[in-house]
Amino acid sequence: MLRKLHGLPGLLAALFMMTLAVTGAVLALVPAMDRAAAVIPAAGEVSVAELAGRVVEHYPGTEQIVRGLSGEVIVYYSRDGQPGADLVNPLTGEGVAPYEPSAFFIWIKDLHRSFLLDNTGRALAGVMAAVMVLLCISGILLLVRRTGGWKALFRPLVGSGGKRIHAELARFAVLGLLLSALTGSYMSAQRFGLLPGTSEIGPTFPAEVSGGQPASVDTLSALSQVDLTALRELVFPYPDDPQDVYSLTTSGGSGFVDQATGELLKYQPRSEGSVFQQWIVSLHTGEGLWWLGLILGVASLTVPVLSVTGITIWWQRRRASGQVADNADISQADTIILVGSEGNSTWGFAQALHVSLTKAGFRVHCSEMNALPDQYPQASMVFVLTSTYGDGDAPASANRFMAKLRDFRGDKRLKFVVLGFGDRQFPNFCQFALDVDAALASKGLSRLQPTELVDRCSASHFREWGGKVGKLIGAPLELTYDPLPPSTVELELIERADYGVAVQAPTSILRFKAAEPERRCWPKFLPRLGKSLPPFEAGDLLGVMPPDGQAPRFYSLASSATEGVLEICVRKQPNGLCSGYLHDLRSGDRIDGFIRHNPGFRPATGNTPVILIGAGAGIGPLTGFIRKNTELNPMYLYWGGRSSQSDFLYQPELGRYLEDQRLTGLNTAFSRSDERAYVQDKLRQDETAVRQMVKAGAQILVCGGRDMAAGVTQVIEEILKPLAIDVQTLRDEGRYLEDVY
Repeated sequence: MLRKLHGLPGLLAALFMMTLAVTGAVLALVPAMDRAAAVIPAAGEVSVAELAGRVVEHYPGTEQIVRGLSGEVIVYYSRDGQPGADLVNPLTGEGVAPYEPSAFFIWIKDLHRSFLLDNTGRALAGVMAAVMVLLCISGILLLVRRTGGWKALFRPLVGSGGKRIHAELARFAVLGLLLSALTGSYMSAQRFGLLPGTSEIGPTFPAEVSGGQPASVDTLSALSQVDLTALRELVFPYPDDPQDVYSLTTSGGSGFVDQATGELLKYQPRSEGSVFQQWIVSLHTGEGLWWLGLILGVASLTVPVLSVTGITIWWQRRRASGQVADNADISQADTIILVGSEGNSTWGFAQALHVSLTKAGFRVHCSEMNALPDQYPQASMVFVLTSTYGDGDAPASANRFMAKLRDFRGDKRLKFVVLGFGDRQFPNFCQFALDVDAALASKGLSRLQPTELVDRCSASHFREWGGKVGKLIGAPLELTYDPLPPSTVELELIERADYGVAVQAPTSILRFKAAEPERRCWPKFLPRLGKSLPPFEAGDLLGVMPPDGQAPRFYSLASSATEGVLEICVRKQPNGLCSGYLHDLRSGDRIDGFIRHNPGFRPATGNTPVILIGAGAGIGPLTGFIRKNTELNPMYLYWGGRSSQSDFLYQPELGRYLEDQRLTGLNTAFSRSDERAYVQDKLRQDETAVRQMVKAGAQILVCGGRDMAAGVTQVIEEILKPLAIDVQTLRDEGRYLEDVY
């Protein structure tokens, strides 16, 4: 078990690990190079006031002085109306060389942090860091087991070849790799809200300043008391503005300095969390610890060798041990099970069928649908168990099945059975299973029995289906697989905003927190500790468990866990069991729910525009994306409702987001206003702007009803014609995402 825990993740992640390791080793050189190029005065030799005075002599237009963690001093200045940046000698204030970050190292850093895939790549890099933690810990335990205990861990190893090289390098590098992986995992978990952040707001701008004649910077007392080694940043006041101040950031905190009196007006020490965060960064990058960076870089260089030797060891063992024990050889199997799954839930049903058929005496081979060969030499039956992804599409393990089926040479005596898995609340329920059934029949294969469709992983339906199939094949099948229900969290409603009653479209914005334990079951002498919300992001789904044991219903989330509340926007449907249940909630009422992550519906990061399109309650996750746009990347919202007087959802919030520029542009359409417009009409009106944004690389996200989404797709197709691209091309590039219902 320990060997599998070490080997399987290593095999799957080898290429990514090598990329992270090699780029990390290159980046580990940067702190040492910066240190070598910097002039480092002794502690106490130069104050910030002295440094600033010397720099200003040579750079009268100084705007900012920055001291890097490796000791380099950079001045940002304006000269003849043109901005510039130079490395300077802190002893003289003279420029040493122009400062311009290396394009090569910037590219390497992007490759290291995100595999050049923006936010998706950052998430992948975080996962790889966590995998490296797992590999380091399991590798240490394997080494301990191999050497005969912890005390023998550093004794000479026996053996030769790849195994010896693998073990020796792992023993040498494991501590460095573990340190890099732990710190990388921590930073990634913080970025994606899995751990609390440690953002430093800083002190507020002083209410009063002297406003007197500015003094020479080298005479300011507050700056004279700060040693250069503690400086992080000094921002100069705006020229000819006596009310402006110096902004000073040091290793111990930040504050403001009066430019006339030299007085420290406000000062805020760094929080413990901020100090801890800086240590994590330094331990990971080597910034400020250049010697550690070199050690970590050398350790990283062992990863490619460890990956190659590890794969070699795995292949040798696989070749020696043969095929999986519980799977018949494909050339000898008389029964085939093909599995199509996106989230692995279908595999549990397939395994239960595999066990039951094997007990009945069949030689069973089970594989994913993408592994369909040209033919099955001995098989007489094929069972296909598949889910459906999205709007009738193939799941991940079956997305190449239809293409492979064209080359499949099946005996006409080969019989098949298709069992579909899905959720009836979606329009194209089990559509891919129906498509597979039709495709197999068109190949001339015989249908053993009509396709059946299992709703929401129903264990009873699966069991009944097994009984029917067992009678047809002359062997009783006892299928008892029952997937575990999702783990739920109790949520308490804390706030609601109601819209749309006047236009017969009642819609509510509901905000929940994690419910605290009930008082009646909580000892009085213990502190009351409320549960925390599970990790989630705007665009993920909340599964709500309605009363009377009904199956869960899913609603798109309009908030992220880091905000401390869980927010959904729900329209009450006619005779809707769950929507009616939610609309009847009052403040303090509780529900049970769980998170289903939806990483395929996320806005891209960076400076390229993001176009958000929705109608009705579909505005929920779109508003969540805007709220998280604190980097002020260009983001445009097109949204349609019925009446601006009754159901203008999130109107106050959207106004604030326009003011603080988290939202770049807002275009609304109301079908029951004098204009009688729909969101598609607004897109047509803005077709030139939309086309230009798409040409510049914009991403489009659509959320709302299926009919609205179909209309939007049609309009976007028309807008894209002059560009000679279509919506499908954007989909393939990850630039057209939909969350429709």
